[in-house]
Formats: sequence, structure tokens, C-alpha cells
Amino acid sequence: MKLNFAGKNVEVTQALRDVTEKKFGKLDKYFQKDIVGNVTFSTEKNRKIIEVTINLPGTILRAEESSDDMYASIDKTVDILERQIRKYKTRLQKRYQNNETIRFENVLPLSNGDDVGEKSQVVRRKKFNLKPMSVDEAILQMELLRHNFFVFTDAETSDIAIVYKRKDGNYGLIQPEY
Repeated sequence: MKLNFAGKNVEVTQALRDVTEKKFGKLDKYFQKDIVGNVTFSTEKNRKIIEVTINLPGTILRAEESSDDMYASIDKTVDILERQIRKYKTRLQKRYQNNETIRFENVLPLSNGDDVGEKSQVVRRKKFNLKPMSVDEAILQMELLRHNFFVFTDAETSDIAIVYKRKDGNYGLIQPEY
């Protein structure tokens, strides 16, 4: 796996790169050689944060962890990703028992009997009219409703968009790409 490094409010030293590459080397057994991972180190109020995004064909694996020590955050992130990958591979092996090589782009939606863990279910359905509005107005509506996200029709593009509140207190905007 090839790792790309970035730092926000942190200098990415060679020692930090080396430790991260060594720790993430545990994950190489799950991937082909051409997989790329993006690692972002940051600090906020004495918290050391690492964000890792691994782009697989048709799937994105992501983990984010924070602690008082960057190296502890790296260890936690590797554990999270390894848990995700193992769970993902187990499901793939159940579905493709006859294939010797399991490839992530072959993932099909799970049927009812294939899920190993707890089953989540839709417990409520809600329909509402999407009114054209600006992003600022959508944020205001979201805050007034005390929700973490808000779906609306963007007045500028007439596309459906989603605004959401991020962990850092800022907002994110999801827009469709056609």
C-alpha cells in the first residue's frame, strides 16, 4: 500500500512517516500493491488526530481517531481499519466461496441471511417537500430543528443537497455529481 501524507497544524516528520508506514504495513496482506491510502495528521486543542482514507475499487474505507499521543492514535486507527477489513473479507468469503482471489469490486448487496452482526432496520419513514433554499438557509433550518443534517433543494443548481454538522463544529455540504 502506498501512503500519501498531509499535515494540518503538524509537521509530518520522517520519523512519523516511518512509524505510520510500519504500522499500516500490517494491512498490506488485505490489499493489492496498487492501493493508495491518504493519511492526514492534525492537532486541535492538544488532541492528536489522524484521518485515514483508503480508496478501493468501488469502496472507500475510512477511519479517524484522536488521543493525547499521535502514536496511540495511529495504533487505534490501524486497529479500526483492520477490524473493518476483516469483517468485510468475511462477508466476501461467505458470498464467494468458490473464488480463490476475493476482489473488492465484486461486492454485491448483502441478502437477509448473510449479515453476521446485529441487523439494523428502518424503524421510521418520513416524507417531506424539499423547498429551494440557499446553503445558509439550510444551515439555519438544520440548527432550528436541532438535527445533524438537513436535506434540501439548492436554489442555485436545483439539485438535491445535504448539509451536515461536522465534529469540529463546522458544516459540510454534499452535492450530487452527474
